Amino acid sequence: MLTISQRGCDMPASPIRKLVPYAEGAKRKGTKVYHLNIGQPDIETPPAILAAVKNIDFPVLEYSHSAGNESYRRKLVEYYKRWTIDVTHEQILVTTAGSEAILFAFFACMNPGDEVIIPEPFYANYNGFACTAGVNVVPILSTIETGFALPSIEAFEKVITPKTKAIILCNPNNPTGYLYSNEEVKDLARICRQHNLYLISDEAYREFCYDTTKPYLSPLQIEGLEENVILVDTVSKRYSSCGARVGALVTKNKAVYDTAMKFAQARLSPPGLGQILGEAAVDLPDDYFNEPKAEYKSRRDLLVERLNDMKGVFCPNPGGAFYAIAKLPIDDGDKFCQWLLEEFTHEGQTVMLAPASGFYSSPELGKNEVRFAYVINKESLAKAMDCLEIALKQYPGRTT
Repeated sequence: MLTISQRGCDMPASPIRKLVPYAEGAKRKGTKVYHLNIGQPDIETPPAILAAVKNIDFPVLEYSHSAGNESYRRKLVEYYKRWTIDVTHEQILVTTAGSEAILFAFFACMNPGDEVIIPEPFYANYNGFACTAGVNVVPILSTIETGFALPSIEAFEKVITPKTKAIILCNPNNPTGYLYSNEEVKDLARICRQHNLYLISDEAYREFCYDTTKPYLSPLQIEGLEENVILVDTVSKRYSSCGARVGALVTKNKAVYDTAMKFAQARLSPPGLGQILGEAAVDLPDDYFNEPKAEYKSRRDLLVERLNDMKGVFCPNPGGAFYAIAKLPIDDGDKFCQWLLEEFTHEGQTVMLAPASGFYSSPELGKNEVRFAYVINKESLAKAMDCLEIALKQYPGRTT
């Protein structure tokens, strides 16, 4: 009898995408679905970077260097200098989106059975990457009552074992939108130095920080942490170009870089057209981010205000990215999100959300929480909130 691998059985389904069949079913019935489940921005991809791809003038789309085109890596050196991150092009490995950068970091730094500590709730695909690499996730719980602030350093200390090899920090955070303070980042830096751990810094949303009391700090800016830090990055959200599938692994640790390169060579090269787009993106005007950042902040303000005006709903104000988690007066987020698509409509419309339980490693957590991605225009966002407010009044599993 043919069987499926244990790895395949253990691989978790995406909480972001698992409800897609229900959304497709709703659309077939003529229902308008507002997608707040996935971080796919509707901000226009900059025409200049699309033009760079359209206007290519070479006869053959060749493999690039396994580390990525040198011209692109040198451009990225310029980009990181704007953030006072001082690296060379030989410390940058271009990857197939941020996902491959995380996988390469896992493969290079951890053996099967090793442990990585992650504050939860966390980006759901970390679970999938850990499963692929045979790595065990050790969660540290942050709570909605604190706005998902970093748990105490003592909480990290309690779970460090001889198998602990790394800590992951996503800043600003997906799925919570929490923006970690300089003190919180430095606290993690100290614990990584003390216990000789890698600090994998996921900086996909670096440009979108709204809390001016918390200036952005990358661990690669911290003196004395050079050997510990692996920065993972992507152009997907920064330039509203998710389909380009281009990211980067950045590290000053030569052993890590050389090891990641072997995995990069095995997959030959990162996307060629995406690198052309990414290289052109570095040349966008310095003020390019002013408009999308202001737009996301405006959407955040609308979303959070509307949610907290609903009876029984609590949503902390996120400091960055374009996500928020809210606690709803419901019995089960998975059931509620499916019900929205299968059974509920308001004026021929409904809303698609991501159950927050999929962003926790413990199945009993986040049951009455959902994640919102405020990536649609404010008019549509307001209509989506209208749908949600009415849905919460009609939902059979309402708890208060």
